[in-house]
This record gives sequence, C-alpha cells and structure tokens, in this order.
Amino acid sequence: MAKKLMVTYALWAMGGPLGLHHLYLGRDSHALLWMLTMGGFGMGWAREFFRIPSYVSEANQEAKGKRRRPSTETPPPASPARFAGQVCVGVYFGTVALVGLNSLDYFYLIVLPLSVGAGVHLVSNVGSQTSDLRRTLAACLVTSPVFYGSKLSPLPISLAASVAAAQHRRFKPPRPAGTPPEPLFPRLYRLSLALMAFSAPLGYCVFHNTTATLYYASDCVAAVLNALWFLPWLRGALEYCLLLPYRVLRAVTGGVGYSEEAWRKVLEILLQEYSEREKEALKVLSAGEDATFEQITHQYRELIKTWHPDHNPDKPLEAQQTFIKIQEAYETLLRKKRRHRGK
Repeated sequence: MAKKLMVTYALWAMGGPLGLHHLYLGRDSHALLWMLTMGGFGMGWAREFFRIPSYVSEANQEAKGKRRRPSTETPPPASPARFAGQVCVGVYFGTVALVGLNSLDYFYLIVLPLSVGAGVHLVSNVGSQTSDLRRTLAACLVTSPVFYGSKLSPLPISLAASVAAAQHRRFKPPRPAGTPPEPLFPRLYRLSLALMAFSAPLGYCVFHNTTATLYYASDCVAAVLNALWFLPWLRGALEYCLLLPYRVLRAVTGGVGYSEEAWRKVLEILLQEYSEREKEALKVLSAGEDATFEQITHQYRELIKTWHPDHNPDKPLEAQQTFIKIQEAYETLLRKKRRHRGK
C-alpha cells in the first residue's frame, strides 16, 4: 500500500516526537531513536518538516522494489548532521546509564561503553545507512579506561565511537524485489523490548532510589557549572537557560506572586549538593574544613604513596579502589580551588 504524504504529515504533527510517522513509513530505527530522544531532543523533529516528502518517496519506491541503493562497498557521503547526532545520542545514552546503572560491577569498563556504543550505533542505523557495530563497540571499550571514573567520560567515549562509526559507514543491502513488508506486530514487539531495556533501569532508579537520583542529577549540573569557571560568559548563559522556566512562568502569569530569588534557590541547592561532595572529599583525605590547600595537597601525596597498588601487593584490589577514591577526592577539591581562583 502506497504511503500518503498527508497522513505522514498528520502523524508528524500529532506524534512526531514519538516517531509515529517513521513507524508508518517502516523506518523502525528512526522511530526508536525518536521515541528514546523525544524527536531528537525536539530539533530533529522540527527539521523533518522539510524532509518528509523525500521520506515518503523513498518508502514508496522501496515497497515497489524500484529504489536502487549504491553498492554496500561504496561508503555513503559523510554527514556532519549524522555525526553530531551520533555524538549527542551517545552522550545521552551514557548519561542515562550513569544515572540508572552506575551501581553495577565494572560499570566504567563495560556497561558505560556498551551503553554509549548502543546510542551511537542507533543513529548510524537510521535510514538507508548502517555501520560496523563491532568496531563501534571496540572503540568505546578501548577509550573507556582512559577516562575511568569521570562523570564526563560519555563525551570522549561517544566521540571515539562516532569517529569509528563514520569510518566504517555503509549502505544497507536493499530489500529483494517482491518481498512483502514485515507485519506491524513483530515490529512493535521489537520496539517495545528496546524501550523496556532503555527505560527499566532508569525507572527503577527514579522510583526506588529517588534521593540518590536527585543527588546525582544535581551533582552533574553543578559539575558542569563549576567546570565553566574559566568561561564566565558561557556559565552565565547556562544559568540563564536554567532560570528560563521561571521567566516563562512570570511572563504567563504577569509576574504576580513569584520572586526570582525563589527560583535562584534551585541553583544554590545544586551548588550546595556539590559542596557536600567536597566535604566527603575532605573526609577521604583526612583533612579538616579549615585545612589550607597546601595541607590538603601534602595529605594527598602521603595517602597516594601509602595506597599505591605497587606498595600493596598483598591487597591489590583494596589498594586500587582506595587509590582511585583518593585521586577523585583530590580532583574535586582541585576544581574548587580553580573555581575560586577564577572568580
């Protein structure tokens, strides 16, 4: 059955961020991507207004067996938009994994890189293109140990995976002429399994560990704000975006009964959560809150010498875990010092 342009536009308007128009056209990978990212974070959905006619034409040609794709040996042309999407979705999948799965063993070595790789490959598989999944995951697994334990590690891992996916991109083989389209039910079944695999860990974390989830989310936002101490204008722009819901609320209600200070308290709470983490870092380094940074550095060096894995061959696992914890605590306090120096 030929796909109708007006039906596609109607589905795009009513359920575009959920990928209904892609499901109608048989573009299941694109539909799944839109379901998981709410239409490519809204931007991809808006951009598709001008691309829907070509999607409908491709779907109809595919159904009639008239669409000819280049040989799978010839790589598709490079697409900056696809590469940017791979990076963004890889970071998004990695962040979701950090929130919902960070308690698993070997998280930073296996779970996180596999999550980022899945996001990158999903974007690589959109439309008529695909990529080599094994090479994409290999790039993630090789890059992950370099940034072990860092909350910003999804970004470099996603960049490495996106480069690998772009280098090994290729066209999907065309569907043989006369092959009937796959029934809707098996397609919906696979999409449902994928949605459950993505949302179940995150849902469990949110509903059964709400405090830890909010703490981690606030910690991530605060870490980003604090990382921008050397770019005050960029930090100010981010804070403006975080305060934007308040300004929209004032514009809608006329500003009656709302104080900007109340909304700014949200940002202060986020930064206070980060200060609590700094207190935990002081405990790890056995330093008091009145200790100077020179004293903290001296304590850090002494602990590093004591707990270096080479100096503890009888308990290597405990030494390695403590060594990493000491390093993370010192990096937390080092960021605090840099932040104050930049003000």
